[in-house]
Formats: sequence, C-alpha cells, structure tokens
Amino acid sequence: MANKVEVKELLEAGVHFGHMTRKWDPNMAPYIYMERNGIHIINLYKTAAKIEEANEALKKIVASGRKILFVATKKQAKDIVAEKAAAANMPYITERWPGGMLTNFVTIRKAVKKMASIDRMKKDGTFLTLSKKERLQVDRLRAKLEKNLGSIADMTRLPAALFVVDIKAEHIAIKEAQKLNIPIFAMVDTNSDPRQVDYVIPANDDASKSIDKILSLVTSAIIEGHSERKSEKDEAAPATPAAPAAQTEVKATEE
Repeated sequence: MANKVEVKELLEAGVHFGHMTRKWDPNMAPYIYMERNGIHIINLYKTAAKIEEANEALKKIVASGRKILFVATKKQAKDIVAEKAAAANMPYITERWPGGMLTNFVTIRKAVKKMASIDRMKKDGTFLTLSKKERLQVDRLRAKLEKNLGSIADMTRLPAALFVVDIKAEHIAIKEAQKLNIPIFAMVDTNSDPRQVDYVIPANDDASKSIDKILSLVTSAIIEGHSERKSEKDEAAPATPAAPAAQTEVKATEE
C-alpha cells in the first residue's frame, strides 16, 4: 500500500497556490477551497485523496508490466520529470512533443531504430568509412534524435497511460491520448479543464517545488509497483529441483 499523502507536506511545497481568479476554469470549482488576494487556493485534502487514488491506479499498471509515459516540456518541470521518471524506469518526453508520438507510433519507432543503427555503424567501423561531411551529418542526426527521442528508446509499444504536468501546455499530447483511449493522469491547475483527464491531481503546476513534491509521491508509488511485480515473479519462479543431486549421492554410496 502506498504511503498516505500528508496535507502538511503539500502545503509546505506550495501545491495549494492556483492561478489568478480571473484566469480560472469554472470546471475546477469542486477542487477550489477559497480565494485569497485574487488567487484561487486549491483544497489540499482533495488533492491528497486524488494523489492516493492515482497512485493505486499507477501501481496496478506498473505491476502488470506496462509503461507510463511522462510528459512535461515547460522549463520549470522538464528537469524534475526527467530525473524522477528515469529513477522509476519510465519513458518521458521533456523536449518538444513529437507530433504523432502516439497516433503515428510506428514512424516514431523507425526514428528510434535509426538511432540504434547509427550506434551499430560506430561499433562495427562502418562510420569511419564515411566522408568527413557525411560523418558530421550522421552525428548531427544522432544528437537530434537523442535529444527528442532518447528517453523513449526502450518503449517498444504504446504506453498504458500518460502522466502530464500542465494539460494546457501539453494539449497536443492530451489530444493524441484521447484519440487512442489512453488513460491520462495529470497535475491540473485552476486555469485548466479537469474533464480532459481521467485521473485529476488538482495542484500548482507552475512552481518547481510543487511539481517536485507531486512527482516524488507518484514515482514512489510506481517504484512500489515495480517491487510488487518483481516479488510476484520471484514467487512464481519454480524452485530448483534437488532430487538429481540426491540420486548422485546414493549412487556414489552404492559403489
């Protein structure tokens, strides 16, 4: 069972600060506690409950052996998401969202394979047979692919879910996931429409401290899901039979 989310910790991280009241989305009303100095304050008790609900669902996905794709391209979120997702062994997109990342996944996989083929060229010496100009072009292509797709190199099939920081900023990713009925987990601020998301985590999606706190809680649950899967696999593995060794001892005694 994932650890209980402490409201005090969320408060200290500034998760409760929403946007200015004039920028709000009325559909976020159920998650707003009050208005203070022209800013909406998020109800952290509801945030805590929603994190726990999301964590249980994420753990089940991971325990079944599937991947969750993390998406955050805004400046204050990208480094945090890259670090936390990598620690949880999950793919992530923190550079520009590649159009068709989900809806045209076959083409994206081809680009990832191209990256692997360049690596093979460098290992088997083919790369050195190219002219200086060609080597430079190949290196540039490899660097570009690594920047945009390196973090999803091991994602061989569509993710089972998306985790998004700021659904307004990542509206293209949201649309693609909706088209393919891929569940969306997201930090949703007071200026966004929560109806676009399957698992809403009402939270400040602008402050790095808030993003770090939510991501820490979410990825801890994912790591827990990994551990549960590993334990189940270990339990299911057949025990090594000891009988043949015993028989050998008996034969040796008879001789």
